[in-house]
Amino acid sequence: MKLTFERLRAQQPQFFADVGITIDAVAMQGMAAIVAAIESVVALPAFHERVLAQAPAIARLPTKARGVFLGYDFHLTDTGPKLIEINTNAGGGLLNAYLLAEHGRAEEGARVRDEFVAMFREEWRLERGGAPLQRIAIVDDEPAGQFLACEFALFKELFEEHGIAAVVADPRDFTRDGKRLLHDGKPVDLIYNRLTDFALDATVNADLRAVFEAGGVVLTPHPHAHALYADKRNLMLLSDGKVLDDLGVAAETRRTLLAGIPQTVAVSPEQAERFWSERKRWFFKPPAGFGGRAAYRGDKLTRRVFEEILHGGYIAQEIAPPSEHEVPVADALQRMKADVRCYVYNGAIQMVAARLYQGQTTNFRTPGGGFAPVFVV
Repeated sequence: MKLTFERLRAQQPQFFADVGITIDAVAMQGMAAIVAAIESVVALPAFHERVLAQAPAIARLPTKARGVFLGYDFHLTDTGPKLIEINTNAGGGLLNAYLLAEHGRAEEGARVRDEFVAMFREEWRLERGGAPLQRIAIVDDEPAGQFLACEFALFKELFEEHGIAAVVADPRDFTRDGKRLLHDGKPVDLIYNRLTDFALDATVNADLRAVFEAGGVVLTPHPHAHALYADKRNLMLLSDGKVLDDLGVAAETRRTLLAGIPQTVAVSPEQAERFWSERKRWFFKPPAGFGGRAAYRGDKLTRRVFEEILHGGYIAQEIAPPSEHEVPVADALQRMKADVRCYVYNGAIQMVAARLYQGQTTNFRTPGGGFAPVFVV
């Protein structure tokens, strides 16, 4: 049975808030300026050299594909938008595109979905020129059990509606035939990569990795994109004025980054006393983290967890509180926090959406919370 968004909405209400949120044009312009500033720095050879030196070898493979679904995540504060992190396989894009229709923006949602398909075709064109794109595999570890498995099914249907064969697959479903990756005996042209094994180090990903390294399949997003954008250690460079000067970053871009990215620093055992005494100032994150996993607000830390952080290669980011919004839930108003995500491809913002929640970090457990459209007024 075809999984329509309407049926998904009824089956998985926890994914979606009933309301959208509004932001002003100044906030939108601020986010766009930060995105543009980061894209300009990422394009610098000196930045490449610096971040790829600490990246796994697979991230240094030359790629022409840019990487789909960059997610620039912001908190909108009283002093302007603050970039919290960047993710290279940001989920929820397609769900949010469909959600627009529920808020009277069906035409906009259809346009965004068409842009998403065009984005995958462009990734293919960059790597393969005019050859036809025939088959896409949407890949994650045990995809049926993933939290956003429903989005995988919707992507499969979207690709098929546009004349591209598609499958949702576990890495174990593939076989390797020389430089080809096969699924049910048929070659896969492009992998839409939803794995969180960003360097493809796991044994289960060995065939996928080997074919990718041999140039036999287009992988997007890929380890190179993760190293350039999503490694949390990069936030230390982008929020350090001296480093930006050393990289040759233009003065206006430098000002935008220092105003828009909370100070981010490395955590080490030698600085234990400082970080413990200042812990309420910081949010602690693992460098390859995603989805808020193993991330902690300093004011919620126990000594035991703090000791793990000290020896875990963590970064500490100055806390930038999220905006809060009154959301109707069961005939009452509830205050909810909002993380605002810009979905970006090739430097352009395709769509802006929010995640509404209560608690320490973003979650989909809050009644009345979940994905919400963002409207600029």
